[in-house]
Amino acid sequence: MTVALVTQADSAATAAGTAPAADVSRVVPGVYVAPFVLVTTLFALWGFANDITNPMVNAFKDVLLISNFESSLVQAAFYGGYCVMAIPAALFIHRYGYKSGVLMGLGLYALGCLLFLPAGQLVQFWAFLAAYFVMTSGLAFLETTANPYILAMGSPETASRRLNFAQAFNPVGSLMGMFVARNLILQQLDPADTSTRQALAQSDTAAFAALQQSDLSVISGPYLVLGLVVLAALVAFTLARLPEGESFSTGEAGIGKTFSRLSVNARYLGGVVAQAFYVGAQIMCWTFIIQYGVSELGLEPEKAQTYNIVAMVTFVVSRGVCTYLLKFFDPGSLLGLLAVVGATLLVGTITLGGYPGLYCLVAVSACMSLMFPTIYGIALEGLGDDAKLASAGLICAIGGGCIMPPLQASIMDGNAWALGGGELSAMRASFVLPLGCFLVVAIYGFAVYLADHRNRQRGY
Repeated sequence: MTVALVTQADSAATAAGTAPAADVSRVVPGVYVAPFVLVTTLFALWGFANDITNPMVNAFKDVLLISNFESSLVQAAFYGGYCVMAIPAALFIHRYGYKSGVLMGLGLYALGCLLFLPAGQLVQFWAFLAAYFVMTSGLAFLETTANPYILAMGSPETASRRLNFAQAFNPVGSLMGMFVARNLILQQLDPADTSTRQALAQSDTAAFAALQQSDLSVISGPYLVLGLVVLAALVAFTLARLPEGESFSTGEAGIGKTFSRLSVNARYLGGVVAQAFYVGAQIMCWTFIIQYGVSELGLEPEKAQTYNIVAMVTFVVSRGVCTYLLKFFDPGSLLGLLAVVGATLLVGTITLGGYPGLYCLVAVSACMSLMFPTIYGIALEGLGDDAKLASAGLICAIGGGCIMPPLQASIMDGNAWALGGGELSAMRASFVLPLGCFLVVAIYGFAVYLADHRNRQRGY
């Protein structure tokens, strides 16, 4: 239900599930604390799914003896679910509300996880890709619901801080996913290297098939457990009473009119583009830390995954710091500055190589921590009820993670690049793609800052 923020009596507001007038200055008004905590658990749930999956690109490459490009189709299927389902999810939420969106998302998420059982038995890569797609169709519902719902849980003045706070729990789930991937999957896979597996595939196909079956069962196990956890969350949300949240302003009715307004909103459209490039950069940097460690430094995959965990810890710490800095700095200017620093670090990854290049790649995570929720909050600012549908475009933009990793993987599969009088490995050269993505984000951040600065000078 849509109500004004301060024009109702406190008792009526509380009964209606909206914040009392005296409470609107709080980041999370008292009436929303319990729903906020419950919805915030979803951020950890999809963070777990994201970061248990990133290392699987390298795992499937070794187990199924496929190329970097082919194994990167894991990310294409995973983030393709976001791209395809975001708009249908928004339309569903627009009609049936936030809670229904959460329930649909959890149902699809659980189904996708449970599909790993037949996929492992089939020993077919396409079956795993289908499971990932179904799973992330559910995640598209969850993200399309949870992000605008968090924004609506209180005053618009504190919306960006509220979303950054909720998003801080996303990397908590991500870290759990990374630890599970390293300890319960990568370390449990058969240690045979690629050349040994290739020789076995040629000399004893039955033994190689048994080895694949065993390794794919190792991969499937944690996803099946995750499916049961998600089913438990589905029961919890079914029983919970959730308020509808508050609208920043009342938009006109009609989906057509909403799309018409959004199509001419430069701030929003720029946010969709920036989000696509940011997500592409994030997924490339995190997915291919393992490949960098294995290819450039000769590390074992589970050891390389440790650097992925360090990157996520860096991300978590930086998220807290950046959320605090938003109290003092304009979101657009901080976004642009961090994007420039991220691009500079990737120049280090490309040119330095070795461990210095790996350290630069890990350090990029400090710059990325602010980006997703800040772009999201900037793009949806002032959209009112239109935010329910507008959020779909920003979730659809996660499709950048569908397109970019296969492009980078295709560069990795190619030849080394000539650089001056020397040679640049295809692995290091491939990081020009996330570098370019950060430059796009920087342009958007500084453009928003300049536009806001002009509006403040004009008294808007």
